[in-house]
Amino acid sequence: MKTTPSGTSVGVDDPYDHAEVCDHATGDGRCRFAYDSPGQDPEFSSARRAAEFRCPVADDEWTWADCPHYRYRASDRECARCGLSERRDAHDGGRPLLEEHHLAYDDDRDLGHEITVYLCRWCHAKVHGSWARIADDANPGPEALAALEERRSTELDELSFESAADRYASEE
Repeated sequence: MKTTPSGTSVGVDDPYDHAEVCDHATGDGRCRFAYDSPGQDPEFSSARRAAEFRCPVADDEWTWADCPHYRYRASDRECARCGLSERRDAHDGGRPLLEEHHLAYDDDRDLGHEITVYLCRWCHAKVHGSWARIADDANPGPEALAALEERRSTELDELSFESAADRYASEE
């Protein structure tokens, strides 16, 4: 199983099994990295420009692992292991329910790809504790469900309607 630089587990054998379409790929199969950042890798950008900025993975020339600028950061805000969804708590400043979890730190070719998914903080602890895998069939634990319900209750309290007359009458 892949590990972090400090030796803890990341919960997967192959990070690319959990990665999806590159963040730089457009819907029509072009490479946004080569277009937006030509100075960061002139040789790569030049080759993409010659191919009308076509993504080599979209054209089945490469795999995501072959691309020197591949990056995948999950955008769905739910735990990749147990499915717990995020409930933001903007006003309290409390700890988020979900945390970013990096699957790739280094690879054999030293490409330094960033592959990131979201895990709830309870699954995150289990995965780094080296006994849990991201692909496990898991359900949110009781602590996670309690935290989620507490956030939902707070949201509902904030959304409840109280007329100004009632609010000011209670202050007198």
